[in-house]
Amino acid sequence: MLILGIETSCDETAVGIVEDGRSLRANAIASQAAMHAAHGGVVPELASRQHIRDMEPTLRRALADAGATLEDIDVVAVTHGPGLAGALISGVNTAKSLALTLDVPLVGVNHLEGHVYAAWLVPGDASPAEEPGFPLACLVASGGHTDLILMEGHGEYRLVGRTRDDAAGEAFDKAARVLGLGFPGGPEIQKAAASLADFSEDGEPFTEAATPLPRAWMRDTFDFSFSGVKTALLHRAQDVGLYPQPEAANSDADLLVAHLAYQFQESLVDVMTAKLLDMADRYKARGLVLGGGVTANARLRQRVLADSPVPAIIPAPVLCTDNGAMIAAGAFYQMQRDEVADMALDVDPSLPFGVPL
Repeated sequence: MLILGIETSCDETAVGIVEDGRSLRANAIASQAAMHAAHGGVVPELASRQHIRDMEPTLRRALADAGATLEDIDVVAVTHGPGLAGALISGVNTAKSLALTLDVPLVGVNHLEGHVYAAWLVPGDASPAEEPGFPLACLVASGGHTDLILMEGHGEYRLVGRTRDDAAGEAFDKAARVLGLGFPGGPEIQKAAASLADFSEDGEPFTEAATPLPRAWMRDTFDFSFSGVKTALLHRAQDVGLYPQPEAANSDADLLVAHLAYQFQESLVDVMTAKLLDMADRYKARGLVLGGGVTANARLRQRVLADSPVPAIIPAPVLCTDNGAMIAAGAFYQMQRDEVADMALDVDPSLPFGVPL
C-alpha cells in the first residue's frame, strides 16, 4: 500500500510517500525557516500563504523521488491538527482534492501521532511494535508540545505528562532570542553550547555564567514547566551584561553566550530525560520512542541513549522535525483500523492526543 502524506501544521510544507507503513520512498520538505527568521518567529499568515506556493513543487519532488505517479497512490493522508489553522487548511484542502480526483481513501492524522510513527521509519527488520514491543514510552517534544505518551498499542495512547506552560521548543526559541542568537532557537542553542569547547580559559573567570540553571522537577508529577528556567536565563544574561544588548566593553560576550546556552540546554535535557526514564520505569515500558523537532537535539539524543536501560528508537533528525512521511506512516495503521475520513474532514488546531491517565 503506497500512502502519500501531507504535513502543513506550521512552517514546513512537507510531502512524504511511504509503502506499507515502514518503507520510506520519499520525504520532500520545503522549509520556511529563513523567511520567518527575519521576524524572530513563525508568522501564521505568511506561513499559510507560503504553503500554497510550495505545495505543488513539493508534491512533484516527492513523486519524482519515489519514482511514482499520482496514479500509483493508494491512500492520501494529511495532518488535520493540532497546528496553525490557516496552515492546516492548505494541507487538508490539497489532500481532499487529491483523494477526490484519484478516487482513493482520505485519512486525517493527528500531528503528534505522526511524530510517534516516525519511529516506524527507522530501518530494521522489525517494527517498534515487534521489537521491543508495546508498551512504549514516548516523548513528543516540539515548538508547541512537550508530552509524555504511553503507547499501549496502535491507536492506544495514554497522556502521562505535558507542559504546564512553555513547550521545550518554544523555550529554546525564547532563550535564543535572549542570547542574541537566530531562529529557530533549538539548533542555535545547540551550536552555541557546543562552541564552549572552542574556548580556552585560564581558571574560571565566568563563575556566574557557568553556574547551572535551575531545574523544575515538579515532584510527584510527570508534567513539565520550562518558564522558570527561561526567566532564570534572562536574569543571568542581564547580570553578566548580555541583555538587552551586550555591553560595549564586554569582549567575552561569545564565551558568556556559550556558557549560558550550555547551561540552558543541560537544564531542559536533564528534566526531559529524567521524566521520560521515570515514566518508562513506572509503566514497565519495553522501549522508548522520541519524536518532534526538539528530539533532533544532539545532547538529548546522547543522554537518552546513554542512560536508558531499555531500547530507545530515535529517528534521524530530518524525521524528528515536521515531515510528510511520518503522516503517511501513521495513516497506514489507521487504515488497518478502518479509520477513513470523508470530504467533511476539517482542521482542529487544538486536536488532543492521548487519553489522560
